[in-house]
Amino acid sequence: MDFSKFGKNLSDFGAQITPFASRTFQFTKEQFGQTDDKLPADYIDLEKKVDALKQAHQKMLNVTQQYSNEAYDYPPNVKETFQDLGRTVSEKVSLLSSATSTAEAQAALVAPPSAKPQPKTFSHAIARASLASSQTLHQNHTGAGEDPLATALEKYALSMERVGEARLAQDSQIQSRFLAGWNTTLNTNIMFATRARKNVEKSRLSLDAVKAHAKGTTFKLGQGAAPAGQEEPELSPEAQEEIEKAEDEFVTQTEEAVGVMKNVLDTPEPLRNLSELINAQIEYHKKASEILAELAPIVEQLQTEQEANYRKSREEAA
Repeated sequence: MDFSKFGKNLSDFGAQITPFASRTFQFTKEQFGQTDDKLPADYIDLEKKVDALKQAHQKMLNVTQQYSNEAYDYPPNVKETFQDLGRTVSEKVSLLSSATSTAEAQAALVAPPSAKPQPKTFSHAIARASLASSQTLHQNHTGAGEDPLATALEKYALSMERVGEARLAQDSQIQSRFLAGWNTTLNTNIMFATRARKNVEKSRLSLDAVKAHAKGTTFKLGQGAAPAGQEEPELSPEAQEEIEKAEDEFVTQTEEAVGVMKNVLDTPEPLRNLSELINAQIEYHKKASEILAELAPIVEQLQTEQEANYRKSREEAA
């Protein structure tokens, strides 16, 4: 192939193509290191920082988005029926306390047809399993008084339901105070910065294309920079005006992009949102700790009494 003719044909084509195609042509030149206008190092640094911020948001949201899924900690091996989910543990305990027969007790555990399903969280599942276990022990208890384990399981069920409700309250706070903010930053603020950067790239390639057209130069495969000392062709007033217009547009778009990127990087919202996430987690774990701390001495007392009765029965048997 005659590459000299190929280069001439490419030059003739470059002088006639549309602005969009010209920018594409200029992008091809860039891949071979022949562009004239380079972005400042500070601008490149801002782009890298915005990209890093975007990646951080995407990684965090990929995980924390689970707070929008009620059943994120619900055991996959647990199989609960509509009846199991029909009433809250508190409602069931209240009904069971007034039951006077096994049939009434069983009815208390069955959901009414119009009942709204209860939350499917790990804590709620533990609560329901604990209450069901308690009821099974109660129904098969034949000794004097109440079965201490059944009593403890019932109280544990009530406590775990409260823990589950605290978890749901945490999730609601995280959704509104963290996820909403970080999604806005990612899908709005960072998106605006991305759009501004594209405008800069577009105006930069356009400027290079205008310069190349005005100087009558085009990209040629395998051709490097112009030889040192070679004089630049004299530009017509019209060509100079066209270049200055393209330069002004490039500067305007660059300044706008710098402002947008700095605003994205400097805003305190992501850190404020992260603080809200932490506070919601603290509040939940504190509440859960308080609930279980209230329960622990009650169960320990039941355990102590059972051990004392056990030792007494062994002594009497001896």
